[in-house]
Amino acid sequence: MIHSLNKSLRVLTTGAALSVLLMAAPQAFAVTPADTLVEGFAIDDIISLDPGEAFELSTAEVTANSYSKLVMLDPSDTSKVVGELADSWTVSDDGLTYTFKLKSGLKFASGNPITADDVAFSFERAVKLDKSPAFLLTQFGLTGDNVAEKAKASDPNTFVFVVDKPYAPSFVLNVLTATVASIVDKKVVMEKAKKVTPSAEYKYDTDFGNEFLKTGYAGSGPYKVLAWRANEAVIMEANPNYFGEKPKLKRVIYRHMKESAGQRLALENGDIDIARNLEPGDLDAVTKKQGISTTSAPKGTLYYFSLNQKNPNLAKPEVVEAIKYLVDYDAIGATLIKGIGEIHQTFLPKGQLGALNENPYKLDVAKAKELLAKAGLKDGFTVTMDVRNTQPVTGIAESVQQTLAQAGIKMDIIPGDGKQTLTKYRARQHDIYIGQWGSDYFDPNSNAETFTINLDNSDQGKNKTLAWRNAWDVPKELSDASKGALLEKDSAKRAATYEDLQKKVLAQSPFVIVFQQTEVAGYSSKLKNFKLGPSFDTNFVYTVSKE
Repeated sequence: MIHSLNKSLRVLTTGAALSVLLMAAPQAFAVTPADTLVEGFAIDDIISLDPGEAFELSTAEVTANSYSKLVMLDPSDTSKVVGELADSWTVSDDGLTYTFKLKSGLKFASGNPITADDVAFSFERAVKLDKSPAFLLTQFGLTGDNVAEKAKASDPNTFVFVVDKPYAPSFVLNVLTATVASIVDKKVVMEKAKKVTPSAEYKYDTDFGNEFLKTGYAGSGPYKVLAWRANEAVIMEANPNYFGEKPKLKRVIYRHMKESAGQRLALENGDIDIARNLEPGDLDAVTKKQGISTTSAPKGTLYYFSLNQKNPNLAKPEVVEAIKYLVDYDAIGATLIKGIGEIHQTFLPKGQLGALNENPYKLDVAKAKELLAKAGLKDGFTVTMDVRNTQPVTGIAESVQQTLAQAGIKMDIIPGDGKQTLTKYRARQHDIYIGQWGSDYFDPNSNAETFTINLDNSDQGKNKTLAWRNAWDVPKELSDASKGALLEKDSAKRAATYEDLQKKVLAQSPFVIVFQQTEVAGYSSKLKNFKLGPSFDTNFVYTVSKE
């Protein structure tokens, strides 16, 4: 049965193969097809594949392999931005106008030509949809009312983008490498768009194809998305119209697998080609297996937990500080994240401009008890933590549960999949949330903004940064410093501002940053040119081939 399935995959039509693959996803495939890359990956955080809405780590990897942007991060040198759809660009003398010239002869997967009008439409729909990542573009002064004028096509091959302040050009270009700046096929999207009654969800009389793109596709990347089934699989197929280096394999499958042990077994049995969520023990085990290789890459992804300031106990400064002393960082570093991360307590990951490598907090129960007593909570209190039921976050949550208890704080763990915990977190309905944060673009402002800016602390706030999610009314001094760094052209002065800002946020914020990820993967030695990139959206698969 299994061997006949593998053989039939090579001759089935796309639609039929897709059906078989989705039905087979929870079971073993045995030897993976020669023209297909199968990755075991925890993808339960995916909520939408629409680049104008997607704001999750797994989704960013999928969109990076299926959509193109004007510019992209240079994977070999993260200090540089290179053209993707853009052939060249210029910046006006006053620093406000960016003019992009597109490469010629580009096509979407649909066969439609890629024009500057598609670029302008992609910016407009992202701003008008006003979903979670929209602030990445609206921070440049774009609104629903002015976006058509500020981001427009001056001719079929030229896109003009006008910003509101003379930001450092590197910052603007880095933002345009984010998922939200992906270019969508206007014709396909608007053919699928639905008429709607303006509401809190959709402010215009169209959904701009959002319902379609949640699971559909309208891009131009090396692979096109055939389907996503929540908690099952994402299936992509090579895009014959891709303008760059042609994909080596016909199909890529991200098969949802949460458990490290399950991924390890599937890799050893040949059911998958790559295991993406190996824990330290399983990583060590596969290194000893013949026919399996491992790789790793330092990532700008931080693991943290945060304290919702709507909770009156968690809003007390002494409690915030006490909890930072109730984490056994040393034990977590030596066990739960051994080989897959390193302890890191500041909001800028190592490798970014101005990153501060200071870890002043250690487990100190006595000091924590003093702070709780000062807060009027010497007998402790009860609180909950929302936890995605994958490792290492579950293990970290259990460790924190034990150390909090030593100071009298009873923490109940509420498990859920990635979509459940993220949705609750984004609605500000948590007490404590533990998760990951990966920079949206490789510039320190990506993290500085989300950790230090909260323009409107009401539930109706539009700029839904991590500070907003945790109802932290950020001190004006910190927000002003963060905003000011954007206009600083001198890199050394800009770095110094971020260093000072990190120290203050470390001391004052409701964020407990625990470690920085080292991404690891075990993979079949039959694979060639598989590597992990420097960020969560530079794990490209079009270069991968099989012997």
